[in-house]
Amino acid sequence: MTREDEILERLDRLEALMTPMAQSARAMNEFKEELTPRVNELVKHVIVELAEIDSDFQLSDLTRLGKNMLRNINNINYALNQLKNAIDFVDTAEPLMKITVPYYIQRLDELEQKGVFNLLTAGLTTLERLAETYSAEEIEQIGTTLVNLTGALQKLGTPQAASFLDHMASIPGRVDIAELEALGAVDLFKAMADEDVRKGMGLLLQLTKAMAPPA
Repeated sequence: MTREDEILERLDRLEALMTPMAQSARAMNEFKEELTPRVNELVKHVIVELAEIDSDFQLSDLTRLGKNMLRNINNINYALNQLKNAIDFVDTAEPLMKITVPYYIQRLDELEQKGVFNLLTAGLTTLERLAETYSAEEIEQIGTTLVNLTGALQKLGTPQAASFLDHMASIPGRVDIAELEALGAVDLFKAMADEDVRKGMGLLLQLTKAMAPPA
């Protein structure tokens, strides 16, 4: 192989190596030509947007913000940890809420259909009227009276008291006022022979004794 052939072979190898590089450079130039207008548009858009806040934003504000963030880095970390805990709680509670929320919605719907909320509304209206009519001291006194009456009603709930009240409530139905007659001392004496009269007198004596105030 002559000297000229060796030089030509080397030139061919160099050309083979340079061709891909030239193609890459050509592709980069084409990409640059396509990207440059887009970058220019983006820069112009950013400039326009920044111009709108130019009067409200100063570089010193950004510097101050950075300093405050560095000074409060512990607080920021704490806030992020609390936010993470809140997210973990929501993730944990979500399955339970999917079960309990529909249940309570159904219960509230049942209470509404039964008129419970209407009763509560009426109760609140009554409380508003009491507040408008009576002073706080008078309402407190009314409350004390209701507590005492509740104690009395509790005593009336015993079997003996319920039986006695039931018996007393039946008395008007067994008395015919149209047949009442005036009685004298002799008639009262004769009536004592009736066992029912004697039982009634015994009951009156027990009631009279029970009504005596405690010592």
